[in-house]
Amino acid sequence: MGEAKRRKVTGGVSDPARRKQQQKLLLAVGIMGVVAFLIAIVYVVTLPPTPESSDLPVAAPNADDFPAELDRFGVSIGSPDAPVVVREFADYQCPACAAFAPASQRLKASYVESGQVRLVFFDLPLRQHANAVPAAMAARCAGDQRAFWEMNAQLFNQQREWGTHSDAPAVFNRYARNLGLDERRFSRCMETERHLEAVEQSRDLAAQLRVMSTPTVLVDNIVLTQPGWGQLAAVIERELARKAQ
Repeated sequence: MGEAKRRKVTGGVSDPARRKQQQKLLLAVGIMGVVAFLIAIVYVVTLPPTPESSDLPVAAPNADDFPAELDRFGVSIGSPDAPVVVREFADYQCPACAAFAPASQRLKASYVESGQVRLVFFDLPLRQHANAVPAAMAARCAGDQRAFWEMNAQLFNQQREWGTHSDAPAVFNRYARNLGLDERRFSRCMETERHLEAVEQSRDLAAQLRVMSTPTVLVDNIVLTQPGWGQLAAVIERELARKAQ
């Protein structure tokens, strides 16, 4: 039977053409299945932990409470009576600290403002970061004008701009101006290194506590193993529930 007659009898394409179409269809279905599988894996892997998760960090065996009197070396925000205290040791020039900054911002909005958490920020400028100490002083100089947390956020948000800048203080002056601060007062604070001793005391405290990396984040006396919003929020919720019992 000729090809034309076979087409007329079957009313369609030849067997080789039909098989080719079926193979393409099967391949497309297979690719879609693989993509769906990969999406499911990513979803499961990135799913934030729940407060009941056994994977969440806990306090070290026989760990003492964090000495609350040491909080004077940091900068605090939130109710003194908050049931949970989050402490962050950070370097403004540290990329990982900048990556954690959005979680810190979210923490203030979700827990600090409601009185559930108090946040304490400790300066831990690493020796290899030339602009880390001036940045820490800039935040504290802004704090003299009640704008510590605004400058804190600005420094992390704009880290790439000033991190390796040859004249970082000039950049910080611009940030102060943009925040509506008294620029002359801010510049005088920076030039006289008014808060240098406080920054160094905070760094020395970190060394005494054997805090060596940044960011190091503690929820009460529990050190986060994966600093980020998912683990931070889950541990906070677990500790709030435990203290409410």
